[in-house]
Amino acid sequence: MTILIGGDLVPTSSNSELFINAETESLLGGKLHKIWNNGAFRIFNLETPLDDHTNPIKKCGINFHASKKTINGIRELKPSLVTLSNNHILDQGYGGLKSTIDLLSKNHIPYIGVGNNKNDAGKPFISNIGDRKVGFYACAEHEFSIATNNSPGANPFDPFDSLEHIEDLKKQCDYVIILYHGGKEYYRYPSPYLQKVCRKMIDKGADLVVCQHSHCIGCYEEYSGASIIYGQGNFIFDDTESDFLKTSLILEINLLNNYSINYIPVIKNGNKIRLAEEDERSKILSEFQLRSEQILKQGFIEENYKLFAEKYLNNYLRSLSGLNKYVCLFDKYIFKGKLTNTLYKSKKLLAIQNYIECEAHRELLLEGVKNKINQD
Repeated sequence: MTILIGGDLVPTSSNSELFINAETESLLGGKLHKIWNNGAFRIFNLETPLDDHTNPIKKCGINFHASKKTINGIRELKPSLVTLSNNHILDQGYGGLKSTIDLLSKNHIPYIGVGNNKNDAGKPFISNIGDRKVGFYACAEHEFSIATNNSPGANPFDPFDSLEHIEDLKKQCDYVIILYHGGKEYYRYPSPYLQKVCRKMIDKGADLVVCQHSHCIGCYEEYSGASIIYGQGNFIFDDTESDFLKTSLILEINLLNNYSINYIPVIKNGNKIRLAEEDERSKILSEFQLRSEQILKQGFIEENYKLFAEKYLNNYLRSLSGLNKYVCLFDKYIFKGKLTNTLYKSKKLLAIQNYIECEAHRELLLEGVKNKINQD
């Protein structure tokens, strides 16, 4: 009667052989491997297309890609369900998405969160776990992977459609779990908007909302008799040695005893992961608890996010400036942002604010930008 939820999984160049050879006990370590296999239902986010041919789409940021043969290790992890609703699943185009879906289907691995169009991608997954009917729904914020009315991709979070989907799903199930791929990477707290979205999902019937994508452990909130996890960190994803990526949580949902959540701390160990030992476990959970208490303080989320935004503003402005990357680096590290501050006076910042904040301007700007990209 337990559901285990892992975070983001990507076979990388450093551990792809372990996946290809299905050496999952080596990837997880003996203790964690035993815990994972004891789960009645196991789910994680597969955040890369599986395809032996590369055809990277136009996007900002990195294009992920993993060999088809890594399906051996993914299958050996015995997932009951895989979510594909994330910002990388279209990195290798429609061909990469199709290859991934075909591989999962061939290996009898259920998946959610993608489809041939937006309507198809929004379909939930319902499973009988013990004597409980549990519904799963996966959606992602809008980046370069999103399905449209006429094209394949990931299920987008839509404040109109997604909330209706959740409300309908609750009518069919005892429990509803949402896998939401969103929030800012490497930020351990919710933004005011993210908290509003997750709470509204609870209002519509969700019993648990899990925010993935941030690549770090965040905090949790109990709201209206339900739970929100604002960031659980990665599952198996050997990216960098950043402190943010060294720890994560696996969520253990116990459907008995009126539904409870146990947090299983995990640490990165080279290109593998391991169950955290007692001292590490205590530290991870105490910091997780502290952050969860902080967000209960009136105004904390808004004030902390304001400081975070101030820290990152110049990065965004430099990106929009049209300056080449060397000038941007010079401005960031030598001039400490003085060039950017000179380029963006108050009047220009007000125009940017209006173009982003006003629905009519934002919609028109996005449509024009997309058309221009397609013409290039």
